[in-house]
Amino acid sequence: MQARTAINGEVTVRTSARGSSAASVRGAARGLAARHASVNAGQSRVVLPRAQRTASIRGRAVRRLDVQAVIPMLQGDASEQAPPDLPSFLFKERIVYLGMSLVPAVTELILAELLYLQYENADKPITMYINSTGTTKEGQKLGYDTEAFAIYDTMNYVKPPIHTLCVGNAWGEAALLLSSGEKGYRASLPSATLMLKQPISQFRGQASDIEIQRKEIRNTKRQTFEILARNCDKEIEDLERDVNRPLYLPPYQAVEYGLIDKVLDSANVVKNPRRPS
Repeated sequence: MQARTAINGEVTVRTSARGSSAASVRGAARGLAARHASVNAGQSRVVLPRAQRTASIRGRAVRRLDVQAVIPMLQGDASEQAPPDLPSFLFKERIVYLGMSLVPAVTELILAELLYLQYENADKPITMYINSTGTTKEGQKLGYDTEAFAIYDTMNYVKPPIHTLCVGNAWGEAALLLSSGEKGYRASLPSATLMLKQPISQFRGQASDIEIQRKEIRNTKRQTFEILARNCDKEIEDLERDVNRPLYLPPYQAVEYGLIDKVLDSANVVKNPRRPS
């Protein structure tokens, strides 16, 4: 009795101890080998070593994964799709958007974007869109006045020129940043609102602590007026008189005041316009 098994073209022959001759075993092995060779010859197959076959399979898998990474998988209608990463698209076009109140997290993001865009290209301009109420919102103090100073200093530190554009509101510290753009490239849309005001602070604590805080807010006020005086080509005394109370400026009046340089219309660009009667 004997049992034959063919595995990967190799023949294993088990013979019982009774009546099996070596010649019959060799004959059976030669017959199976011949049939295996004829099959390979008919199919023109090239049998690669195991290591090469594994590498080839892995290479095909990697190529399939690359294609799947490039082509997004969209399922369902438009209402079920995830929103696009619009801030990244704007940032790619060198657009920095200030659309919130000035709180530490927003300031950190603006500073990082300005520094990176300088690293990417130190000569190409940066456009900053502003729609912010500064460090306050609905009468509540949300951030520190120094948040605006940090962004102002970074705008002057980086090499690329920064073009500013108000697209909604620019109040308080946001108006200061709007006026700090490159001269000749500070603009506003026709329906925007600009407002200048003094720094706001709330004091708590014992008398000596309140006196220290009052001294600091006076220094902040002086620094704010010095920056606005340089940006608007005005005297500090005139600014202190005008901003004794909040000063709201429509875009055309803001051009006359020196806060911005032009008003952008949907049809054309109006430079140094007179306020419509």
